[in-house]
Amino acid sequence: MELALIFLPLLASITSGFFGKYLGDRNSEIITSLFVSISALLSIVLFYQVIVNEYENNVVVATWINSGTLDVNWSIKVDALSSVMLVVVTLVSALVHIYSIGYMSHDPHKPRFMAYLSLFTFSMLTLVTSDNFLQLFFGWEGVGLCSYFLIGFWFKKDSANAAAIKAFVVNRVGDFGFALGIFLIFYLFGTVNYAEVFNQIPQIAEKKLLFLGMNFGAIDLICILLFIGAMGKSAQIFLHTWLPDAMEGPTPVSALIHAATMVTAGVFLIVRCSPIFEYSPLTLNIITIVGMTTAFFAATVAMVQADIKKIIAYSTCSQLGYMFFAAGVGAYNVAMFHLFTHAFFKALLFLGSGSVIHSFKDEQDINQMGGVYKKLPYTYTFMIIGTLALTGFPFLSGFYSKDAIIEFAYLRGNTVGYYAAGVGILTALLTSIYSWRLIFKTFHGNYNNKKSKIEEIHESPMVMLIPLFVLAVGAIFAGLLFKDLFIGHGGENYFWGDSIKFITPLSTDHPPLWVILITPILVLLSIPIAYYLFVKNKELPNQFVQSNKPLYNFLVNKWYFDELYDYIFIQSSKKIGLFFWKTIDVKIIDKFGPDGLSLLIKNLSLKASKFQSGFIYQYAFMILIGLSALLTFLILH
Repeated sequence: MELALIFLPLLASITSGFFGKYLGDRNSEIITSLFVSISALLSIVLFYQVIVNEYENNVVVATWINSGTLDVNWSIKVDALSSVMLVVVTLVSALVHIYSIGYMSHDPHKPRFMAYLSLFTFSMLTLVTSDNFLQLFFGWEGVGLCSYFLIGFWFKKDSANAAAIKAFVVNRVGDFGFALGIFLIFYLFGTVNYAEVFNQIPQIAEKKLLFLGMNFGAIDLICILLFIGAMGKSAQIFLHTWLPDAMEGPTPVSALIHAATMVTAGVFLIVRCSPIFEYSPLTLNIITIVGMTTAFFAATVAMVQADIKKIIAYSTCSQLGYMFFAAGVGAYNVAMFHLFTHAFFKALLFLGSGSVIHSFKDEQDINQMGGVYKKLPYTYTFMIIGTLALTGFPFLSGFYSKDAIIEFAYLRGNTVGYYAAGVGILTALLTSIYSWRLIFKTFHGNYNNKKSKIEEIHESPMVMLIPLFVLAVGAIFAGLLFKDLFIGHGGENYFWGDSIKFITPLSTDHPPLWVILITPILVLLSIPIAYYLFVKNKELPNQFVQSNKPLYNFLVNKWYFDELYDYIFIQSSKKIGLFFWKTIDVKIIDKFGPDGLSLLIKNLSLKASKFQSGFIYQYAFMILIGLSALLTFLILH
């Protein structure tokens, strides 16, 4: 079963990618969707077995590398953690495949698109089922490569090419740190297999390493390097700039990569390596600070964005921040719970926005929409469900997972935990406001589109609505059904078993009543506030913008990160490149190298050519001079 689950998406990718032009568009779509759907059903069966029978397995597919002390297998590791990720990846991927049949109906390259989606799914499955860091890195780079293909799928658009390259380059920064972390693990432990590394952690907990002229704890250094990799893949602040630009890809790509799968790989890495991170309080505090900063930063930027997909992209960035600071306060299981629920409602929002874009003939500006909730009743309903779940509306999935993160951050009891809880509450309010801003500006108010008449707006086909329905069910019930299973009651070994390690058990105390109530109250209050601001009194936000222009420009320009990076890295690199080109290459190497030699030979040739005058007496004179020189030489010797 495990082999079929993992390799069916690869088989689907090969079939559609290499034989798509022979099979035809529809057959390629059916084959890829069917194979990935079978994987999704198998993953649900596997998840059920893990829950009921505490099933664990490690299927060795092949011996991959056996050289010296490096012994690496290609394996399929099944435990509680990987089973959760298998359900998330395959289920969302299957729904995205089916949705793409309708969304990409007018695209001439459907087999290639479906092949990329399936290959991405296989790479992600390889990542989450690895039992060693090398296989994990293979899947890690595989999803990065596929994201490059998918973001730049419409490669004739310059903006799509630029976004794909940006995603690839920014991720290389994080991946470099991740690779260094793996090298250091092998250097210290002589192995890259999880079980062997985790067993040796206590023995080197006090070991110090000299790095950049300073003494670091070996565990701290490993954890920081691994976290840098996670920051790049999961778009945390400083390495987040690729995620919003990645919206240049087709909307199904946004739902698959940027909602439920690739961007959660960083969270998965931290949780998988919990036996290492538990020995590094320094790194856990760094993760908490980075996570809560990302959550707040992305929420503030989403408040002023006009592109419907970019608003949801920044929302993804913000929710990933929540997952990271949950892991940072040691609540790894809660981070995974939010990852699980987030996959449903964020994929629902992305695919719902795709349905809106499809109806508006590729319009993405929410200011060019409005007044269509009666024209798109199903899409509107699904988007409302996704928004309620995202904002943490009582009894929907986000309510259980997001509130749990804030509560456990508060119960951590240290300064960083209290700050994280406070930032989490404030970010929840901002999340609710920008989410309802999107709903009200898209579906309510006056119809503002100049390109299409309102009579032309129509609901999406059933092949796009059915995946939305399935995701809506998950967005409503996933939190309620799996809360006790994922969070439990603070014990060390319940559902998660040995897949997550807690050196310090999670607090079993109850948080104060105000911590439990404040977020739902703010979420409920934000709905009428957003309705008043964005439907009833639209002039008030405009007046606020006019009176706070510097703040608005700061937010609309995304805290000027792109401009800052352009100034520090791009412009300086160009200046260095120009210096080496104009000065070192042209004025020194070329001048005294090939250009200088060719000029010297040219001048000597011009001088020599003057001897060829065409006058016989000059030739005779030269012969005489040459003969005299030869005779002189012979006489002297």
